[in-house]
Amino acid sequence: MKNLVLFFAGICILTGLTPTTESRPVSTYSIVAYDEATGQLGVAVQSHWFSVGSVVPWAKAGVGAIATQSFVKVEYGPDGLALMEMGFTPQEALDSLLSTDDARQVRQVAMVDAYGNVATHTGDNCIYAAGHTSGEGYSVQANLMTNPTVWDAMARAYESAGDDLADRMMAALEAAQAEGGDIRGRQSAALLVVDGNAGDQPWEERIFDLRVDDSPEPLKELRRLIRINRAYIHANAGDIFLEKGDIDKALKEYSLATDYYPENPELPFWTAVTLASIGKVEESLPIFHDVFRKDPNLKLLINRLVPAGLLPDDKVILKQIMDQ
Repeated sequence: MKNLVLFFAGICILTGLTPTTESRPVSTYSIVAYDEATGQLGVAVQSHWFSVGSVVPWAKAGVGAIATQSFVKVEYGPDGLALMEMGFTPQEALDSLLSTDDARQVRQVAMVDAYGNVATHTGDNCIYAAGHTSGEGYSVQANLMTNPTVWDAMARAYESAGDDLADRMMAALEAAQAEGGDIRGRQSAALLVVDGNAGDQPWEERIFDLRVDDSPEPLKELRRLIRINRAYIHANAGDIFLEKGDIDKALKEYSLATDYYPENPELPFWTAVTLASIGKVEESLPIFHDVFRKDPNLKLLINRLVPAGLLPDDKVILKQIMDQ
């Protein structure tokens, strides 16, 4: 750590950076991308640096996505999004920010907007191996890599993956790691995906907002979190259908949630509660039986759900459930 601090201090002297306020030495690899089919925008990143997700990825629904890395100037994220929201293209926004940055030679920044336009900058003083490559609607970039082939491997993986945006970006990160990745190893990762259109409620625009701040296997953990996130996307959709009285669609969503996250007994628990609440008690009982076997504490919730209107105030039905 002492050597890193001394190295960073030297870079600051040479470039005029102010380390306490302007920059953090976050060397890493990342991807920014736009999905034409859905309009979604995303950033995914891995680094041997603690909590990379708090610094590198930025995105706003209907506007764009940005990765700011190498010797990070965090302002490239929010300021770049503000410029794109004002109508600047990614290249115009990036050029504007670089023009006032005396340390642009150590920056690495990538931007994509809601039309798939891309702009990327890798400063001449970014630590070898450093570089980037761009394709239709995406850019991959890396610095301090083991091999100078990392970003091309990321591009190939992203273009050949056939799943949704989150999975395609993960394929790019995994390809980077397989190509050698960060010469220092790995520590943290993050994935951010926002909707293609800005809505009235900003918190509803974020489809994935996941961070692994410290792990020996950050990409494996990020993959697990993506799977769990998908489960709760379906669980939340089920709740919305339930509120609207569309029981069949609610049950379908709850079932999908359980398929994504079978190790969590709470998800099938709510499926069973829904079934019991609409009179399909016999269908709910085997599910309750399995849930209570895995987590007996969930049985304690049964009587609490009656005042909330989630289960009928019927002693026979409640006894059937509690006997499981």
